[in-house]
Amino acid sequence: MNKTVVSISLPQLAYDVIIAAGGLSFLGQWLSAGEVPPLTAPRKLLVVSNPTVFQIYGPTLIESLTQAGFEVSTCLLPDGEQYKTLESVQTIYDAALQHRLERRSAMVALGGGVIGDMTGFAAATWLRGIPFVQVPTSLLAMVDASIGGKTGVNHPQGKNLIGAFHQPKLVLIDPQVLETLPVREFRAGMAEVIKYGIIWDQELFAALESAPQLDRYEALSESLLHKILTRSCQAKADVVSQDEKEAGLRAILNYGHTIGHAIESLTGYSRINHGEAVAMGMAAAGWIAEKMDLWKADHHHRQLALIQKTNLPTAIPGDLDDEVVLRLLQTDKKVKSGRVRFILPAAIGRATITDQVSSEIIRQVLQQLKASPAQVQG
Repeated sequence: MNKTVVSISLPQLAYDVIIAAGGLSFLGQWLSAGEVPPLTAPRKLLVVSNPTVFQIYGPTLIESLTQAGFEVSTCLLPDGEQYKTLESVQTIYDAALQHRLERRSAMVALGGGVIGDMTGFAAATWLRGIPFVQVPTSLLAMVDASIGGKTGVNHPQGKNLIGAFHQPKLVLIDPQVLETLPVREFRAGMAEVIKYGIIWDQELFAALESAPQLDRYEALSESLLHKILTRSCQAKADVVSQDEKEAGLRAILNYGHTIGHAIESLTGYSRINHGEAVAMGMAAAGWIAEKMDLWKADHHHRQLALIQKTNLPTAIPGDLDDEVVLRLLQTDKKVKSGRVRFILPAAIGRATITDQVSSEIIRQVLQQLKASPAQVQG
């Protein structure tokens, strides 16, 4: 088996991201072999998933864990960002109580970013914190949500306002599960991949530019997919290892998310998915940076071309009220001393953080993006 390991080095905790095709069948073996010492005994695991993912991959995962001697129970939650709530976390707590999870038991998140975020938050708060393992099944979760320890749920007034930092003990990425990922969800994950190219990794950006197609799993060569996964995970590992709890540098990982989160919230977390909103947010940030003379116009147009190459939208919904967007930005987690901090591109591979973006520039860009001929999906 071709197995690549990306290590996350933190002051009080280190863990691995294992990238291995077919790795789903080996998770139990790797856990019982002591790669994650806190999980070796006692051996109770609660697998949290959604019905769609669990029907396809649950049996393989459960068999792997039970054959390794783990006592496995399950908790299935509805699929979708609109269910990323405290009510859903309560369902996980109920399952943890029913199956008598102890402090050295663990939770396993099998699913996309929503399942990973909720499982991580439940693990962070059950018995004041128990271990958990991430097994992401979407491209977006593989390259972003499963790594770095951000967990949480949405509040009706904003995305991810309730949460905790709780690092997983292990992240297992099995690229083979992407074969069943819907095309729209694959494209959503590509938004986060493009993000890493813009803020951190010129080589990754160049590889994406040179690819013939990026808009579906079948269009990627095995080598390009491996590069996308390993370099994206390494980029996040590099940033998180330097700034675990977003005291400074880690904020650049929110590139495209400031306006993107506002769009998600105002469209009810269902009309537009997370990756599409991030694509819109990156387009907006690119225009803002150009208007503020922070980066060159040709870099901005390269970004737009790459987003469009994945068939992701660069225009925002025309029915969004600009003033409501501006008000919602004030609830963003990155607000400091009442000022919204934007992550803006300075060049391909480099980003900057600023609180000097005027409301007038934001209004101009919102109007410009509404007038764009690019197709808004959803």
